[in-house]
Amino acid sequence: MAELNGLADDRALLGRTSTAERVSDILRSRIAEGFFPPGTRLSEDSIGGALGVSRNTLREAFRLLTHERLLVHELNRGVFVRIPTVEDVEDIYRTRSLVECAVVRGLGKPPYAVDGLARAVADGQRATGEKDWKALGTSNIRFHRELVALAGSARTDELMSGVLAELRLAFHLVDDPRRLHEPYLARNGQILKALQDGGRDEAEQLLAVYLADSRRRVVEVYGQRVAEQKPK
Repeated sequence: MAELNGLADDRALLGRTSTAERVSDILRSRIAEGFFPPGTRLSEDSIGGALGVSRNTLREAFRLLTHERLLVHELNRGVFVRIPTVEDVEDIYRTRSLVECAVVRGLGKPPYAVDGLARAVADGQRATGEKDWKALGTSNIRFHRELVALAGSARTDELMSGVLAELRLAFHLVDDPRRLHEPYLARNGQILKALQDGGRDEAEQLLAVYLADSRRRVVEVYGQRVAEQKPK
């Protein structure tokens, strides 16, 4: 399976104690980065073998990710990467607006630790130059993860990791990822510049408008895609 490429390399991330939580972290990242697209059936034998973990450990990791709405168990068929609904996408954006804007609003006095944001913007620019639209989408997700990380809260990081991974599921079903992601690269740069200049309030305003525009666009495009896939 192509989506298993490199998964064995992640075995080192498990350390000496292979726990379901660590396995779920790895799989969550793989889902967010598009290695397991929506609708993909996850093979216990293949994934367990690649990571070197027991069937029970893997099943517990699947259960955790099912609770996060990233996976779904279908009776007599197995475990699949979930396909979000339009309502899911709308709720994801509500959550993003609440959390991300609050993080920026709660920043203290500058300077801010924006190196991670700068790397994500640079990665996005490189991906655009190479016309690698999947990589552009990945860099965009990473930008927002780095933004949330400015709060210095492990709980907030954990919450948004699942939220952004779930959003990425919707992105994978859109036919034109360039049109979906490219307009926001420049806006990531504007938010970065505002924070580099110490403009917390400006950054929050830019982010709020950004997320509102993105929500409208993604819901529109995703809704059309879901409607096209419904049986007639």
